[in-house]
Amino acid sequence: MTAKDVCSTASTTLENVVVRFSGDSGDGMQLVGNIFSNVSAGVGNQISTFPDYPAEIRAPQGSLSGVSGFQVCIGRDVHTPGDEADVLVAMNPAALKTNLRFLKKGGVIIVDSDSFGETNLKKAEYRTSDPIAELGIDPRRVIFVPMETLLKETLKDSGLDNKSIMKSKNMLALGMVCWLFDRPLESVFHRLRIKFAKKPAVADANIKVVQAGWDFGHNTHASASTYTIETDENCPGTYTNITGNTATAWGLILASEKSGRPLFLGSYPITPATDILHELAKRKDLGVKAVQMEDEIAGVCSAIGASFAGDLAVTSTSGPGLALKSEGIGLAMIAELPLVVIDVQRGGPSTGLPTKTEQTDLMQALYGRNGESPVCVMAAASPADCFTMAFEAARVAIEHMTPVILLTDAFIANGSSAWRLPEADDFPEIKPRFVTEKMIREGWKPYRRDEQTMARWWAIPGTPGAMHRVGGLEKDFNTSVISTDGANHAKMVLARREKVARIAADIPALKIEGKKDAATVLVGWGGTYGHILTAAKQLAKEGEPVAVAHFRYINPLPANALDELRRYDNIIVAELNTGQFADYLQAKLPGKDIKRINKLEAQPFLVHEITQGVRSILAGDNAFEAR
Repeated sequence: MTAKDVCSTASTTLENVVVRFSGDSGDGMQLVGNIFSNVSAGVGNQISTFPDYPAEIRAPQGSLSGVSGFQVCIGRDVHTPGDEADVLVAMNPAALKTNLRFLKKGGVIIVDSDSFGETNLKKAEYRTSDPIAELGIDPRRVIFVPMETLLKETLKDSGLDNKSIMKSKNMLALGMVCWLFDRPLESVFHRLRIKFAKKPAVADANIKVVQAGWDFGHNTHASASTYTIETDENCPGTYTNITGNTATAWGLILASEKSGRPLFLGSYPITPATDILHELAKRKDLGVKAVQMEDEIAGVCSAIGASFAGDLAVTSTSGPGLALKSEGIGLAMIAELPLVVIDVQRGGPSTGLPTKTEQTDLMQALYGRNGESPVCVMAAASPADCFTMAFEAARVAIEHMTPVILLTDAFIANGSSAWRLPEADDFPEIKPRFVTEKMIREGWKPYRRDEQTMARWWAIPGTPGAMHRVGGLEKDFNTSVISTDGANHAKMVLARREKVARIAADIPALKIEGKKDAATVLVGWGGTYGHILTAAKQLAKEGEPVAVAHFRYINPLPANALDELRRYDNIIVAELNTGQFADYLQAKLPGKDIKRINKLEAQPFLVHEITQGVRSILAGDNAFEAR
């Protein structure tokens, strides 16, 4: 879509559109982005969002470092938030300067012209008094909105003070974008009434401002077309817009219901995983016990205690926290207790970039413990998939008596997608491995194993005749008492490894998508799924067909995974690190030369970076670094 389109009298239907809201951290860009996304999901659009938070806490207002962004793609066949925006909303000069690079050529810009005063221009480090000319922007692409003037006029009789009035400025932008893309205002008003239910005067003011923004667009550009966004034919049901962190929390709640085990979360706040703790803390009505512990180590240890007591035990964290939990995870592994560890990956190392995304914790999840300490590792592919994979992590942990690390990342944890609420029968019952009275009569021992899965049995404290001790010291394979015998230790190490390996028989086979009979397969894992699938579709349209193999189960790999990959002449792994999954696959496929597309900028892939990488590798390069 171009500025020419905006001034056209023709009505236009679009397959999808990308909108990017940008402003100061206090300008409410995340709120208006979420409302616009929810309304779009409600009318049947697929959506994918990317909240782009600044790393600084309360950076100076109007400064370049304090700009917050929210990008959303709505329409049909949507799998990513889009490479470039069709429409950029910039609430001040700093937002325009930092976000212009995300706007496609010919895209439309909506700016608050009242914010372009000398002070804000100086804060945003402009050299002249004309930022449009300085940035080389065609003024015909820009819709100038005097937001402060319009806001004060709209709310002059509201009774609100000036500070409260100015907080509603973001709603003018929301109203304009709703006008431009024909979003139903009543749905917006409904969400505002819910959000400000305890402050009806504030709700009424925001509703009035949204209407004013819509009216400004309608009246100022009376000859302009509004745009209809195409929708997909969805499976019947109730749909909502859901973030990855919320989906993770809800998936764990469903697992608690399906297993009959109370849900316990022992956690310590850390960006970007904290929202899981916040969401579960609200759910006392469903029997959830969410405890904010004093540190990461206490978080995992409290969860281990809850697991020993018979709860579905979970601890959530991000990269540095996973490192601190490593000894506790090793304890749960050797004690063979079910434990779900959620790691929302962020930019590292150390404290790194807390609000940015990466896929750099994979090797830590696989190997980051002392001794031979295998655990199951999974990864969620999208915000909505966080629900499914959280449920799966809990199911496998309980039924196979092992810790499971579920990797998400900041992109899908904070981002959102349209999600269909599942029916009760969409997910299976989870069957805990409880010790039976017959086992106790026959001389049950804590580390006696099921022959098929190699998992031990779960004895809840207080079970008559099932008094027992588990812990971090090695145990005898037969008697379950402490043992320092070398041969026994080797037998127990191999038994624990085999138990994790046999999980492969209890997870779905790897599904190949795209052009299955192509010579090239594009491989990914976790939150890169949407970008990789979209890149493959684009390459196919351009005459370069590729297959797609995306992994959600990493240790163990799906039983058919290696055989599937061996069929391809070219295996290209795209990931947001230096090649951790590629190295992992290379070790398992010694006869294959695994090629790599890597990005290290703490931002999600852009689709064109992946397509460019594939072309470069097929032309003879061994690796491609996206920039």
